[in-house]
Amino acid sequence: MKIDELVEKNSAWKLIDELSRKQGITEIMINGTNNIYIERDGEFIRLNSTLKREDIYSFCKDVALFNKKPYDSHSPIIDGKLPDGSRVNIISSLYTTGTPAITIRKYLKSIRTFTQSPGLFGLNDEKWSIFFQNLVKAKFNIIVSGGTGTGKTTFLNLLMQEVPKMERVITIEDTRELQFNLSNVIRLESKSGAELLKGGLDTRALLKNTLRMRPDRIIIGEVRSEETFDLLQAMNTGHNGSMTSLHSSSPADCITRLENLFLLAGYDIPVRAIRQQISSAIDFIIQIGKNKEGARVVTQVSEVTGIEEEKVSLMDIGRYDEDKKELLFSGLVPSQMKRFIDIGMEANFFDSNS
Repeated sequence: MKIDELVEKNSAWKLIDELSRKQGITEIMINGTNNIYIERDGEFIRLNSTLKREDIYSFCKDVALFNKKPYDSHSPIIDGKLPDGSRVNIISSLYTTGTPAITIRKYLKSIRTFTQSPGLFGLNDEKWSIFFQNLVKAKFNIIVSGGTGTGKTTFLNLLMQEVPKMERVITIEDTRELQFNLSNVIRLESKSGAELLKGGLDTRALLKNTLRMRPDRIIIGEVRSEETFDLLQAMNTGHNGSMTSLHSSSPADCITRLENLFLLAGYDIPVRAIRQQISSAIDFIIQIGKNKEGARVVTQVSEVTGIEEEKVSLMDIGRYDEDKKELLFSGLVPSQMKRFIDIGMEANFFDSNS
């Protein structure tokens, strides 16, 4: 696919190419020929632009071809990526009131590591960078929780940069978004919709096979269904340092969603047993959200500490302060502090004066 030629001939490709050169744009939404929005710094902005109807349809066909995915009446939805790595979702005009609806989540190329991205997600204190680096180094199991468009995948990418190069990592995504530089890695992409009917494998099937591939860590882009059961089993049976993201509004809500997704596997298991599985599998939940100005921030960092009064108990290690516009340490020391110390973290790291 020659992008330069597409940009020259197609108004949709040309607009997207122009927007990709601008800083701060996180989403591009094409709702119709003259109904186009971007998201910048948490604010929706309508563009004074018009696209040709036939160019929008041609763009959709180009995206399907680039992603090697079907796009017709039997497969009216495309979840894929653009050549620059941005994520794109398309739903055909069979289900809209006009042209196909196109949503593009821009790939932020400037984000590399915690150290190289100071202040990102409200992490103004460099101690947070050290904390998250050690969280990965100590092989804690982590869930990045958040709503739509809050930056879950971006934060998961930041965590991925801290995985030691010598480890064997297997990732499973429905659309390839994780960006990292590891050598001993296998990247799997699950199928959905019409592709499943043709014999494709979903996330759960790939995850089951992953357990036979000798991974040190298993990374799932996002858990949405019964694969949650298998991921928790993997986390409980030696695959420490595994990570995923989950759509939820708080760490407590994250636990509830895990319980519900666990049940989708179809096993008749008592609720307490499910909660015991969750509490022993998950070590930390990192909650991503937006502040009052619409900026993406880490709103909460919670440690899963066990079962208390029949519920999974959480302890906040950090909370976002709206007035100070940054994530602050709570002053509480993680219950698994010894694992941090074993990898070289100072014993007084969480003291307020350290």
